[in-house]
Amino acid sequence: MLSEPRSGRLAAWGNALLVGLVSPDDAVLAVVGEDAVHRVEGLPGEPAPVGLTLALGRLRALGVTGLRVALPAPGHPLGLSGPPEFNARALEAEEAVVCHGAAFGLVPEVYEAGPAGDVHVEVVWHCLPVREAPPADVPSLGEAERELAEALRDATEVLARLDVAGSGPVAEAAIDAYRARAERGREVLAPGYPPRAVRVLELAQRVGLLVSLAQDRGHGGAVSASEMAARGEALRPVERTARRALVASYNSVVEEREMR
Repeated sequence: MLSEPRSGRLAAWGNALLVGLVSPDDAVLAVVGEDAVHRVEGLPGEPAPVGLTLALGRLRALGVTGLRVALPAPGHPLGLSGPPEFNARALEAEEAVVCHGAAFGLVPEVYEAGPAGDVHVEVVWHCLPVREAPPADVPSLGEAERELAEALRDATEVLARLDVAGSGPVAEAAIDAYRARAERGREVLAPGYPPRAVRVLELAQRVGLLVSLAQDRGHGGAVSASEMAARGEALRPVERTARRALVASYNSVVEEREMR
């Protein structure tokens, strides 16, 4: 939840490329980010993995008009539409990109290569058939924004009552520091996205960071089994809400086009 998912970068900049708002080189540079290289395997007509530039062009030629994000978790197939084989791969990766306009999906597989101290990351996106159906459990931007505000308020109250190190000034400082690092040298989303999508995405990332801080900073004051259980109960729906909002943000331009 803390870092921008690779599927989000691919969908956002792929959508901008598909409508001509960015060049192929700029789109690929933004998608790859700090990774060494991204390739796509399993594209129709391509016997071997190909680079992102060729892959995005081929997908457009195959009829793809938009890209959606899926961020599934166990028991929550968020953004997926099947079939089971694709859903299983996406669940294992915890993310995927689902094409709109042609029945394909892309699931990333991440590799680390190189000697200790000089490790670089390579990503292979596996292109697989998907079912053409509405994605599961994706809210509208308006719904996501309302849910996030409620989830943030409720979780902060519960965590503060349990004296968990994930609420209060320390957490706020960590969140602000993270946002400052994340925003240096990067553009939020990609050209073509509405301001509301950017706002919802930033809030979802902030809520996701709050959840991670609460999970990662030891037990805080919640030392009893009942208090630990209460913290888990408080965090689970908040994390789910944040993931739903992330998907709504990345998918918003495709949803808007469908409503026209």
